[in-house]
Amino acid sequence: MPDAATEPERKLGPGRMVLVVGPSGAGKDTLMSALRDRLKDRQDIYFARRAITRECDPEAEDHETLTRQEFDRLVTDGETALSWEAHGLGYVIPKTYDACIAAGDTVIANGSRRVLQRAAEKYETAIVLLITAPVDILADRLAARGRESRADIEKRLKRADLEPQDVANLVRIENTGTVEHGVDEMLTALRL
Repeated sequence: MPDAATEPERKLGPGRMVLVVGPSGAGKDTLMSALRDRLKDRQDIYFARRAITRECDPEAEDHETLTRQEFDRLVTDGETALSWEAHGLGYVIPKTYDACIAAGDTVIANGSRRVLQRAAEKYETAIVLLITAPVDILADRLAARGRESRADIEKRLKRADLEPQDVANLVRIENTGTVEHGVDEMLTALRL
């Protein structure tokens, strides 16, 4: 009989964790919102509401707000489905979604490239939908937000790692058409 210390960690399933990732300006939030609308009658699909260490902004993503201390405690105690840090903020996909995956359901979450390896290690089926677009289109979309100059945006995008490497179950969706077309591609990738 194998020793418990040598047994591989059992992955969580049979449901699926779907992480939607991509660079700023790719249209992740727009596509996820439209996908949520398209799948609103499905009882086996959950869209994760993240918790973030910043105040909720009605113009941005709807999320729970955490203090830094709450984030640190949840991570230390293993009370998250997935967690990561980026841009000085802590992000949590709540542990409650693991029960959905254990029940055979699909959880779709706005993710980060920083957590893709952990998701692959934790879940039987972790799917990554990489939403992207050519650099010039990303630059146009970011410029329309008015937060940075066009030159600064292009410089940042050229330095950015826009293509995750060595990621299993990665589906690349180039978001250059209509929202409906992008959602159709997501549904095809998820076989829904």
